[in-house]
Amino acid sequence: MKTLDKLLLGVGKIVSKPIYRLYEKWLWIQIKNGPFPTHIGIIPDGNRRWARKQGLEPGIGHIYGYEKMKEVLRWIWELGIKYVTIYAMSSENCKYRTPEERENLFNIARKGLNELLEMKDIHEKKVHVRVFGNYNLIPKDIIKLAKKVEEKTRNYSNFYLNIAICYGGRQEIINAVKKIVEDAVNGLLKPSMINEEIFAKYLYTNNCPDPDLIIRTSGEERISNFLLWQSAYSELYFCEAYWPEFRKIDFWRAIRSYQMRERRFGR
Repeated sequence: MKTLDKLLLGVGKIVSKPIYRLYEKWLWIQIKNGPFPTHIGIIPDGNRRWARKQGLEPGIGHIYGYEKMKEVLRWIWELGIKYVTIYAMSSENCKYRTPEERENLFNIARKGLNELLEMKDIHEKKVHVRVFGNYNLIPKDIIKLAKKVEEKTRNYSNFYLNIAICYGGRQEIINAVKKIVEDAVNGLLKPSMINEEIFAKYLYTNNCPDPDLIIRTSGEERISNFLLWQSAYSELYFCEAYWPEFRKIDFWRAIRSYQMRERRFGR
């Protein structure tokens, strides 16, 4: 491993700005010619643990995590990566977290969706926004806001931003099967027509290709019910940093790791 990599491999190390900038430039030289993923999935884990490490209330971590997400999206769009899917809240978050924590998360969702309506980056970059998940678990005012954002951006096609709220991959697959059965019963679909391509059209992500790369922070090495169907051949990158402390060099390391892999898709 190169000396600079060794120097900045750890999480949260204090280094001088000149050293950081030098390392950032060195990483950029390595990745700048691509290839870049077409679609990135993000599991922004570790917000609560980061807050506790800082001596803060766990809910504060989600607020910092939201601000970090806006920063990371800018990094993604700077590379021209067309599709990104954010695991904002899992169905388990929506069912099993305390009422106070759920409300904190929903308030951040409200704030985020309201900001998306007028966010400069969204409209200048022509970002098509979609929000999906189990609507039975999402407050009605958030659903209304989500639909408003989707309507306002529905004609954009330069970039696509998918936000998964109260989402679970197993439930998404079950919902797709129910819709397929309903269409088959109504004569709109013959069972002999069903294949992987047809099935994918019934998923929430039917507007985009499967993710090439999924990044999870906090050191956990699992995908936690995220895009189970779509991630069959995704490259997985697990980063030690908690989400609020995720740096551009951590992101570029993920891109570098992706570029170094040989993608065979089972062949």
